[in-house]
Amino acid sequence: MTSIGSVWQRYRSVPLIYRITLAFVFGSVAGIAFGDRMTVVEPLGDLFLRLLNMLVIPIIVFTLLTGIRQLSPARLGRIGGATVGLYAVTTTIAGIIGLAVANVLQPGRGVEFTGGEAESQAPPSLTEVVLGIVPNNPVAAMAEGNLLATVFFVIVFGIALTYVRAQQDEVADRVDSVFEAFEIGAEAMFVVVRGVLEYGVVGVFALMAAGIGTEGVGVFSSLGALVLAVAIAVGIHISFTYLFLLMSVVADVSPIAFLAGSKDAMVTAFATRSSSGTLPVTMTNAEEDLRIKERIYSFALPVGATANMDGAAIRQAITVVFAANVVGQPLALSEQVLVLIVAVLISIGTAGVPGAGIVMLTVVLNQVGLPLAIVGFVAGVDPILGRIATMNNVTGDLAVSTVVGKWNDAIDLDRGVWTQTEPDTATGVSGD
Repeated sequence: MTSIGSVWQRYRSVPLIYRITLAFVFGSVAGIAFGDRMTVVEPLGDLFLRLLNMLVIPIIVFTLLTGIRQLSPARLGRIGGATVGLYAVTTTIAGIIGLAVANVLQPGRGVEFTGGEAESQAPPSLTEVVLGIVPNNPVAAMAEGNLLATVFFVIVFGIALTYVRAQQDEVADRVDSVFEAFEIGAEAMFVVVRGVLEYGVVGVFALMAAGIGTEGVGVFSSLGALVLAVAIAVGIHISFTYLFLLMSVVADVSPIAFLAGSKDAMVTAFATRSSSGTLPVTMTNAEEDLRIKERIYSFALPVGATANMDGAAIRQAITVVFAANVVGQPLALSEQVLVLIVAVLISIGTAGVPGAGIVMLTVVLNQVGLPLAIVGFVAGVDPILGRIATMNNVTGDLAVSTVVGKWNDAIDLDRGVWTQTEPDTATGVSGD
């Protein structure tokens, strides 16, 4: 028994991010080596995704209300405006970078289009997206995992509580007790998150082994240029927009420290292909590593998980240029501008779940008159494109949260990764 305990302690002494990274690498190698036989471990990966998704709604409710407790309605408006404005700017930059990379590399030239079936699904219109923010039934929205509707209701409810608290009467005195109950719930959820992340070592191995084993590497041979173009554009966007522009210029903080504080969420996003599923990990990075105050990240991160889709904008822009080249119908400059506008707009309506991007691609293809059968052709590399795009999305969520936190004096630069402290050996997060 003692030997088992000592082995466990040695295992736990390795920072969590290193264990997850090794699981990611070993899972990928196992998938390549054993192929679709690795689907036997797929349920272990599905369990990890279920555990993450289980946490999303409770964390949003508890942390968002705890954050609102510290804000007046006017201050919440300023923080909300800055957050949404930055998300809009970064998504626009992402679309421009995507088109620029696509025009330089011209993915799809020389690729033979072999057809393929594509089922066109009607995407939500802008009106539907806006109306969808307001839930018919808040409880149903939470049960269905509708994040944007849930965030809207919780913000409205939280603001209402602050107004009740401002009234000098008997009821107002009890509002703080309500907020305190939610704060206790938030702390409890973060304890659960740490436990889920411990299992994440197994979950990430299983996801990568089953995913690579099923998808294989051969599928990337004919569509490698598309994958490469998206990867390059995402690399440029992260390096220029997040690290240089937002971290170095706007926030005046260390880009290296920011990356160190975001790595858990980036690896998890790549493995899960889900911005919303990664949200518990993203919030943990924001609080424990980047030291952003809860009143900032509890608003910015849930909104970002649903509305900030920089990776989707890059992916849609490059894929449309790829599709045009494949069918021999290069896009004119005016058509590319249209692609940019549509890609930015529909990225807001792209759900933060695996596979949503392939549905939204039909919108852009329709706008420029390209055959929807291309969707079936591209679907073969959708999993890897989704992983790259999702990693970009959650990095952007944390970058915007960091900037807004700096603007509002709501980030502790004397602790966490900003002081280059050694990681806590038990949890893999920066110590105090």
